[in-house]
Order: sequence, then C-alpha cells, then structure tokens
Amino acid sequence: MRTAYSVETVRTAERQEMARLPEGALMQRAAAGLAAACAEVLGRVAGRVYGSRVVLLVGSGDNGGDALYAGARLARRGAGVTAVLLAPDRAHGPGLAALRRAGGRTVAGTGAGSAVELVTRADLVVDGIVGIGGKGGLREEAVPLADAAARSRAAVVAVDLPSGVDADTGEVRGAAVRADLTVTFGAHKPGLLVDPAREYAGSVRLVDIGLPLPGEAAELEALQHADVARLLPLPGAESDKYRRGVVGVAAGSARYPGAAVLAVAGALRGGAGAVRYVGPAGDAVIARFPETLVSEGGPKRAGRVQAWVVGPGAGDDAGAVAEVLAAEVPVLIDADGLRLADADAVRARTAATLMTPHAGEAAALLGVGREEVEGARLASARELAARYGATVLLKGSTTVVAGADGGPVRVNPTGTSWLATAGSGDVLSGLAGSLLAAGLSALDAGSTAAYLHGLAGRFAARGAPVGAHDVAAAIPRAWRDVQEG
Repeated sequence: MRTAYSVETVRTAERQEMARLPEGALMQRAAAGLAAACAEVLGRVAGRVYGSRVVLLVGSGDNGGDALYAGARLARRGAGVTAVLLAPDRAHGPGLAALRRAGGRTVAGTGAGSAVELVTRADLVVDGIVGIGGKGGLREEAVPLADAAARSRAAVVAVDLPSGVDADTGEVRGAAVRADLTVTFGAHKPGLLVDPAREYAGSVRLVDIGLPLPGEAAELEALQHADVARLLPLPGAESDKYRRGVVGVAAGSARYPGAAVLAVAGALRGGAGAVRYVGPAGDAVIARFPETLVSEGGPKRAGRVQAWVVGPGAGDDAGAVAEVLAAEVPVLIDADGLRLADADAVRARTAATLMTPHAGEAAALLGVGREEVEGARLASARELAARYGATVLLKGSTTVVAGADGGPVRVNPTGTSWLATAGSGDVLSGLAGSLLAAGLSALDAGSTAAYLHGLAGRFAARGAPVGAHDVAAAIPRAWRDVQEG
C-alpha cells in the first residue's frame, strides 16, 4: 500500500527525527537522494554529469537548502552548477556555503534576464523555490523562471513537490512549475498523487529519510497489486452461484439500452456468482449475455440479490431507483440514479451505499461548478461522502474513493486517458456492484473495481482508442495479472 501524509504529519515526524540526529543530518539524507536522482537524469539527457549545465532555482526555505546541498554534490562531480537565488538575503546559509566550496556559483533571480537565459541553456533545472508549506501559485518573480524551464529542453526535477502546487490537496491555484521528476522525501504528499497537481509532478521518486510516520495518520492510500490480490473474491470448494453473491442491475432505458449491456458486462466479470437484470433492455442484455437472469417487473420482484447497481442509462425511472434504495443490501448508484435518488433516502439507508459520480455529476450534487470539483477532487469527494453518508467514488483523471466514515481517501494509480469513452463508467459500475455482492465493503469494492478497470483499460488500449466493451473484455486479464503479482 502506498500512503501519503499531510504536511503537518510530515513536519511533526521531521522534528522528532531531527531531535535525535546531529544538526543538518536529515537535510543531508534528502540532498544525497536528490543528487543521486539528478545524476541519473543527467546521464539520460546529457550523457554524463561531468561538464553538464545545472541550474538550481532556490527559494528561502529548506527546499532551497536541499537543492543547494545536492548542487554541491553535483559540482564535485564536475557539473557546472549555478544557483539562481530568488531571495538572496534569506537563502539557506550552510547550503549556499557548501555549493560555493564545491565550485558552484550564484546569481540573483529577481528581475534578471541573465537568470532566465541560464535556465534556457541548462541541461537540468532543479526546482527548490517553494517547500511543502507553500499556498497558492508562484510569486510573480518566480513565474518567468518557471516559464523558461517549461520552454527549455532541460529536464526539470522538483524538490519534494513542484513549486506552486498545494501539497495537502493537490490543488493548483496559479502558476506552478511543471516537473519531469519529483523527488519527495520521507513520504508521499497527497498532492503528488491527485490531479491537477499530479500532472505537474511528472514521475515521482520517494527517498526514505527515516521519518517515523504512523500508519493510522495517512491521508491517502493507493492500492498496489498485492493489496488488490488480497481483496479479490475467490470461490472455494463449496461455492455455488448464490454463495458467491448475486448482483442486481437496474439500468438502461429505451433510449440507452447499451448502458444496461455494459453494466452487465462489468458485473459478469466482477466475481459474483450471478447477475440479475431488471429494466427495459432485457432483450439486448440476453442477446449479448445469455447467462444473465432477466426478471420481469421492478427490482422488488427480482428475487434474491446481495447488492444492487442502479442508474446507468436509466433515463427518468425514479421508481426503480426508489425501490433499490429501499433494499436492505449494499447499493451502487451511478449516472441517472445520482440525479433521481432522494438524498434523505440515501442518508437513511443502513446498508452500504457507493456513489460513483464523474466531476459533472458531483458538481450538480454539490451545487458548484464542474471546474471547482476538478480543481479540488479530494475536498469534493469528502464533502459528498459526508453529505450523503455514503462512500463516494469520484471518477476522473485521478479517481478517488472517500469512505462514508472518513479515514484515508483511496486514490487509484491505474488507468489511461483512453478510458474517457462512452460507457466506460457503466462497466465500472457493474464491476464494483459485483464486488459488493461478493462481500467486499463499499470502500474496498470501489477501490478494487477502479484498480481493475484502470488496468483493463491499459491492456485494452495499448496506446490506441478503445470502446467500453473492449475494457470489459480485458477485465479477466487484469484480474489474472493482479493475482500473478
């Protein structure tokens, strides 16, 4: 499990570690890891460290000190290192002295065209402008340097996180540095795992500097293959279709029969023993998946069901949504179901509820603009979960799953931009609903389904456009890949 911690938790751990170490030892650990990563990057972009051109963008905080000490290490290996000081009077003194002793030089960064020119000619730019406590975008004097780095051919390495992004929320409110690699120390920060900030971070490398971080204090969790493998429902010798779970799918309409077909496609591949379908698209479902149990009438007459999926392509069938919400089994609400569901009925439920909106649907439920949800994904998912007393899977460039009872938010590390295709969310809903029926909690079902769905999307796409049916067909391959480690 990959975990991310808040700035406050990281700083508390840093203080504890510094109290038992010689002065400056923690920063030297960070600088050593940063210098090693920079040397690797230089090996790729310049072919060597010796004779390469390195520019450090140095602010007044400890990030600037990390950059200066790392620059000193690179200078001792023969790199030409120049530190652009954005706050010359407040630069980290010992780090600055170390750089100068190693043969590095410094220039003032405020209002100096020469500093921009240095950036444009560099092989490597190291962003040490703002630390993890920074709020809002870059200050005005730093923007030309960030712009020059973006325009240049230099590789950009960020120290701990890209300057201008919010470490705790992943929000980007103004100009920010775009890095090719972010070297973060001690622990991942939430902003490195969640868009829009994740997009600015590039690849992320964690350098272990020995911080005593309590697992229960994590803000975010990201499942890995081994975690998902432990959660997958596997049949035993005594299993039958009912013991494995039966998932009901109330989806589709005369206008959107395909949504029902795709939700059933996902459900059939999610580990439950059987899928019951109710709705007007029964003929389309049976034609594609004859193993589906199609029921006449509404959800109340469907027979034994251990979980429900309601809403994909449902149009205006509020009655079916109300019947499903009244069931005493876990329920997944998606698409039209989110619009039709009575908020009080959702809050009154005693069984688990999993809501799966995309940003537009979440914005409508919260009464805000879509851009606000996309810019604050963590806050939006948590707010929805609190309002509805439900687990919320917020789909998008970074899919996050917020539990009904708080706790760490799970962020999905798999996926591909090719998943932004019609019907993909219907497949995800069916898959997650099947996992609910198989006995997983709403948090585990949502995060496991997102992981498998993202992995299936990668396998199906392989760099080319795909349809939702391709993603559904690739779920077994994703499942096997996870089990095989």
